[in-house]
Amino acid sequence: MRGNVISYIEMCQKEGTSLQRGMNFRLKGHHSVILMSVRPNSPYRDEVQDDGAVLIYEGHDEPKRKGITDPKSLDQPERQPGGTLTENGKFHQAAQQFKAGKKGPDIVQVYEKIKAGIWIDNGFFHLVDSWIENDGARNVFKFKLVAVESVSDEFAAEENASRLVERSRIIPTSVKLEVWARDGGKCVSCGATDELHFDHILPFSKGGTSLKAKNVQLLCARHNLSKSAKIQ
Repeated sequence: MRGNVISYIEMCQKEGTSLQRGMNFRLKGHHSVILMSVRPNSPYRDEVQDDGAVLIYEGHDEPKRKGITDPKSLDQPERQPGGTLTENGKFHQAAQQFKAGKKGPDIVQVYEKIKAGIWIDNGFFHLVDSWIENDGARNVFKFKLVAVESVSDEFAAEENASRLVERSRIIPTSVKLEVWARDGGKCVSCGATDELHFDHILPFSKGGTSLKAKNVQLLCARHNLSKSAKIQ
């Protein structure tokens, strides 16, 4: 569920596999999974734009191996040495096929690391664009994803045309961090420290904002469910 605080182990259990890579294209033939971070010390330059509706995700570097000591000095790879597509290449190909009208947008589950050991389920996104740009030292992949409210068909990526879906937004990282510090990493209703969720006090569907910490609070699963979409 979007906004849930989740551990790395819980993420792996939810997806049914070890998420050792930041980019995971079509796990088990269904949706893809990416791990993001906009923290200052993050190895990649991910960005959240359009008030949380759009994610610009940077591709990943060559893995360290014999002969490669500084992956940051090399262009991000589209293909493996043997010619097969890297995860960059797979995501890029899918985005370009969508842009060409050959299929619907790939579905991507996004998890965000906001602090050491603290991950957030940012929900589902559609992969709608990709390009290669120079960051001043080398060429990197960029991927544009738009947040969607829900996904009803895991195989929508194979359709020839995308269906109209309700757009959504994620809470910006800066707001999450401010709320986490203000609420002490605990449910504001009972003080629980497990099964936490970032909750809109005035729901987004009723005009509430994700951009201000004063409209966001930490609730445990029990109090989040009891509140539901009611305005308190």
